[in-house]
Amino acid sequence: MKESDRRRTLQSVLAEEPEIAIPDELERAFRAHHGLVFRTAYRITGNAADAEDVLQTVFLRLARRGTGADAVEDVVENQESYLRRAAINAALDVMRWRQANPTVELPDLPDEMAQSEAGDRMPELRQALGRALAELKPRPAEIFALRFLEGFSNPQIAQMLGISQVLVAVIVHRTRQQLRKELRPYFGSRKD
Repeated sequence: MKESDRRRTLQSVLAEEPEIAIPDELERAFRAHHGLVFRTAYRITGNAADAEDVLQTVFLRLARRGTGADAVEDVVENQESYLRRAAINAALDVMRWRQANPTVELPDLPDEMAQSEAGDRMPELRQALGRALAELKPRPAEIFALRFLEGFSNPQIAQMLGISQVLVAVIVHRTRQQLRKELRPYFGSRKD
């Protein structure tokens, strides 16, 4: 069976599960924020197919949470913040799943074309960062993604998550130390 035959799209799931009604609020939320969810997931997974899966997962979960007309507003006060956090968490779930179920990808380019003249290791580094993020506990991974992948400041993250700025700073510092240690082979023998 081909991978495309096994992948379920949001439309196919909704067709199979007719009890899921799509309220107007959910459709408006999707139209307003699908790009944000996709970009957030893509920054973490580094893969468009995985980002699309995350997009579908986030909105399907939101659809399942309520069936009333005001379900989306009842579930979340700040849709953008909620959806960004949901995308981060779902993307981290995908990365953890990938780590637990490794696959071997076929190279797209011949070896001589795959390596740049400078010996660019960015694809390897991105994969290593993804694996390292997947190994983190959920809260540090979420805070790291909000800070360094989404570009939010510590005060903004503290407000989003309802925690102190000091706690955010401590978690960011510890997470950076842990990731730096795990990614040291990609940066040489530099001591920090």
